Amino acid sequence: MISQLYALYKREVLRLLRSRYMWLMVAAQPILWVVFFGNSLAGLPRGFLAQYFGVENYLAYMIPGMASIVMLTTGMFASMSLVFDKRVGYLKRVLVTPTPKTAVFLAKALGAATRGLLTIPVILAVGAAFGVRYNINPAALALWAAALAAAGMGFAALFTALSVNTTDVHAPGVISNFITMPLMFTSTALFPQQFFPDWLKAISEVNPLTYLTELGREALVYGAPPNPTAALATAAFAAATLTAGVIAVEKWLNAD
Repeated sequence: MISQLYALYKREVLRLLRSRYMWLMVAAQPILWVVFFGNSLAGLPRGFLAQYFGVENYLAYMIPGMASIVMLTTGMFASMSLVFDKRVGYLKRVLVTPTPKTAVFLAKALGAATRGLLTIPVILAVGAAFGVRYNINPAALALWAAALAAAGMGFAALFTALSVNTTDVHAPGVISNFITMPLMFTSTALFPQQFFPDWLKAISEVNPLTYLTELGREALVYGAPPNPTAALATAAFAAATLTAGVIAVEKWLNAD
């Protein structure tokens, strides 16, 4: 299966690299978030930020959360790519070969994770350009990078599992709306848990985006050592969704 997976993943990467619209999105998305959302809270008092956010610049708090959100939203592209391949007949040509369905699925998940990872350096550069000073812990940074890749595949698996048996081009977007917004606003990606009501805090505690974001803050902002609990939570999420994705694909994926 390795050779088929490599060939399919290579196709996904080449499609990404050859798309000028993908590069436009990679560049524009971080800039728009920082300029319009990040700076909307730039006037918060430093004492307030230090007490509740643990930083003196809201952008420093937001940048790791934004990286997590990017890995979440790019998961949708895995399901969109699968639906597109169905509609143009490419998937039918693949499935008549000995290529396992799992290889198709994993290539899509890897492709989505790669798309997200390409955006991370841009996010960090934009943050630095707007005055964010990073306090990097190398070991925590390496752990965060691995967690980003795992989470990217996990989110892609989640989206794909929920749209595996459809050819409706609108399905990935609809599913994304029902997943992205709740996960984003019940995590600590944009705001700390202290501001949440109790029921929202309970959801945040089991939200994989929270753990991924905190890993990023510890690696980039706080200079803290690696957090094994957050890393294990992220790995558990990725393992669970990838397993669910493989099961769903093997059971329901077809070319029609």
